[in-house]
Amino acid sequence: MSEKLNVVPFVSVDHMMKLVLATGVERFLIELAAYIEEDFRRWECFDKTPRVASHSAEGVIELMPTSDGETYGFKYVNGHPKNTRSGRQTVTAFGVLADVGNGYPMLLTEMTILTALRTAAMSAVAAKYLAPKKPRTMAMIGNGAQSEFQAIAFKAILGVDKLRLYDIDPSATARCQKNLAGMGFEITACTSSQEAVEGAEIVTTVTADKQCATILTDNMVGPGIHINAVGGDCPGKTELHRDILLRSDIFVEYPPQTRIEGEIQQLDPDHPVIELWQVIAGTAPGRSGERQITLFDSVGFAIEDFSALRYVRDRLQQTGLYEELDLLADPDEPRDLFGMILRAAKAVPMAQPLISAIG
Repeated sequence: MSEKLNVVPFVSVDHMMKLVLATGVERFLIELAAYIEEDFRRWECFDKTPRVASHSAEGVIELMPTSDGETYGFKYVNGHPKNTRSGRQTVTAFGVLADVGNGYPMLLTEMTILTALRTAAMSAVAAKYLAPKKPRTMAMIGNGAQSEFQAIAFKAILGVDKLRLYDIDPSATARCQKNLAGMGFEITACTSSQEAVEGAEIVTTVTADKQCATILTDNMVGPGIHINAVGGDCPGKTELHRDILLRSDIFVEYPPQTRIEGEIQQLDPDHPVIELWQVIAGTAPGRSGERQITLFDSVGFAIEDFSALRYVRDRLQQTGLYEELDLLADPDEPRDLFGMILRAAKAVPMAQPLISAIG
């Protein structure tokens, strides 16, 4: 990559799509999952804070920062469920990776596509430690923009090849089924959540409405199931009946954030949970019995985005799928920033009014 101090590698949406296609979606998810596992094993090295959120009646805008002491990363992301009515994405995002030593950005990238991939990879990583052995069947309730990514990640990383799909909008299910055609899945379109969970070893809930909802009721969850609860990710937005939580062993990313945003916002503040990084690091148990109900209360955490940014930066060095963005001022003399403007004014005729104004 360029050594010019003013230039930051920028990955546009077009380049991100080309990067995913050049890598292969399954390989991308497998390799991204490995980066996530690597960073979860060194969890204690990171700065950690609940994301900074600005909530409104329409949605939420969030900043998600972290650092491992050498590299800093953050993601800007929104969540606006009503956006689809006006032809917009529910979630959009971009991210930055920077050098802690000098503060200079090393990467600026779109993260709308990358967040979808990261979220799916994170779900599959959790299921690797929490789901029944060799699962084949997954129910997916909510067939929106995240659904295909979840399906492919679970297939690539765990071998799940049977999908039972349900969405309150049948066209969403039909689209998901069409997009996944020819990718090695046996797909059943279901007419209810109850039908979808029948025979499933893993249940993924990934709905978008910004409200407390009951996507799964207690009677729908039998022994031995792993629940991947993805959709509940802000205050007042949940998907599971409280009684399911009381019967489950609950695994979370970062408790101070999950207790505010996750399914466990329905429980007492001291309800016991297990941090997933401890399971991955081998210091806490994951699935310990065939009849155990495990729940990954997924809300998304900044370290996962850090992992995704690291992975993309490493892939760029191999693929060159980025453009050089003139983002940082780089005067000949670091203290002469205004002189840089003066020199530019002399070089560009339309800047002459500035020269006149300052004499």
